[in-house]
Amino acid sequence: MYSRSIQNLIDAFSNLPSVGERTAERYVFYLLKSGKKDAGELALALKELLEQVKSCETCWDFADSSPCQICADKNRDHSTVCVVADSQDLQAIEKTRTYNGTYHILRGVIKPNDDEQESMKIKELLTRINEGADEVIFALNPDLDGENTMMFLQNKIKKINDKVKITRLARGLPMGSDLQYADEITLENALKNRVKS
Repeated sequence: MYSRSIQNLIDAFSNLPSVGERTAERYVFYLLKSGKKDAGELALALKELLEQVKSCETCWDFADSSPCQICADKNRDHSTVCVVADSQDLQAIEKTRTYNGTYHILRGVIKPNDDEQESMKIKELLTRINEGADEVIFALNPDLDGENTMMFLQNKIKKINDKVKITRLARGLPMGSDLQYADEITLENALKNRVKS
């Protein structure tokens, strides 16, 4: 039985995605063995993250300012909105240096029997589209949940403004893969060869 402070940190690490109890134990004991410097740097980085990072009120990306750098950039095409599930997907597309529009982070995808849909930024996306988007690009993972989300959003968008051009990334991405792990060439080709949805 571990002390309460050790067990609390193990429990906290166990709440992270893909971290089980054994991995959480290894993290905690690594920090204990490495001394106060590493633990202090981690604590300081977490404190700074909590104090500095906020949600961009336009695209809902995590950033140090609102609007974020991309939304504030006057050289970007603000009439085109690329819809992604998570901030990591935005970063994957930005690495291609091909896309010059703006983004909207949904903060998830619609899953069957999912109560978390309320926490997604769907209403905010529809408001943005209603305020003047010419094109919406769906850049969601090409799996069942991504496809369901795209179909749901396409129906909502068409009800608001049937003149908005709706496209999706080309089918060069393998089914069931995660967008953030795709290489830059695949993503660049998918963006260049996107098709009407």
